Amino acid sequence: MYQLTEVKRKSLKKLSYEGIISALAFDQRGALKRMMAAHQTTEPTVEQIEALKSLVSEELTPYASSILLDPEYGLPATKVRDEKAGLLLAYEKTGYDATTTSRLPDCLVEWSAKRIKEAGADAVKFLLYYDVDGDDYVNLQKQAYIERIGSECVAEDIPFFLEILSYDEKIADTNSPEFAKVKAHKVNGAMKVFSDSRFGVDVLKVEVPVNMKYVEGFSDGQVLYTKEEAAQAFKEQEAASHLPYIYLSAGVSAQLFQETLVFAAESGAKFNGVLCGRATWAGSVPVYISQGEEAAREWLRTEGFHNIDELNKVLEKTATSWESKIAK
Repeated sequence: MYQLTEVKRKSLKKLSYEGIISALAFDQRGALKRMMAAHQTTEPTVEQIEALKSLVSEELTPYASSILLDPEYGLPATKVRDEKAGLLLAYEKTGYDATTTSRLPDCLVEWSAKRIKEAGADAVKFLLYYDVDGDDYVNLQKQAYIERIGSECVAEDIPFFLEILSYDEKIADTNSPEFAKVKAHKVNGAMKVFSDSRFGVDVLKVEVPVNMKYVEGFSDGQVLYTKEEAAQAFKEQEAASHLPYIYLSAGVSAQLFQETLVFAAESGAKFNGVLCGRATWAGSVPVYISQGEEAAREWLRTEGFHNIDELNKVLEKTATSWESKIAK
């Protein structure tokens, strides 16, 4: 159990529905540009990116408890979201320096927790790449960086959502069988580190601790985990932190993500919701590029709605209220 200020508690309530966070993630920048560029011959324009983010925000936030956007392209989308939907804003620069294995974090230089709050956000989100077995000095820098952001959020009395993406400095491909074998250790170890109160984190946004494509009963090919072994990884994840935590979809299909949530809950993971991005809206991108705004709007109202509605139904049966982890 941990303490929340009254202001932070109210903010978390704005971001959730009956204690469950069913948030739409659309703070992608580099990844979104690559997705759009795959369907057109020119570089995506700022106007195109802003318009698509606004479209998704307008059409899908009536069915989400909140939306995560970025201050670079997402501010117009904050204005057209459903009035009941809470708002998270990303504080990190997109991507990382691919010439090194350190993946050091970097803030958007013209933003601060204060400015994010002034822009109307109910929470600050920051993404950190972390290898729990990585270089000690690199990890020291990352920990100090998160302490700074945590202190900012404490000063502004705004919830701090830390998104942790695990990796291995020696394994280039995080979808490989090699990484799948160590993923549970990496994910759960990082959660344990950043659950320490010195970091000021209120909610962890994390990966599921196993790559389900290598799990018995979920795999089309190579099996690295039995269902029992995968379930054990989820049990260990639950034990790794006393903080509320939510899952990211990591670009998997909507169906696999929903099946994973059911498996997680059955395995004993008391997760508190999701921040789900591409699994919900990715299909709108090629439609938007090739057929235009109205066709994309129609896709969002049908396929997009179906994806988010099905996810919400799964969350009702599987997720646990974050309030159960907060000291009264």
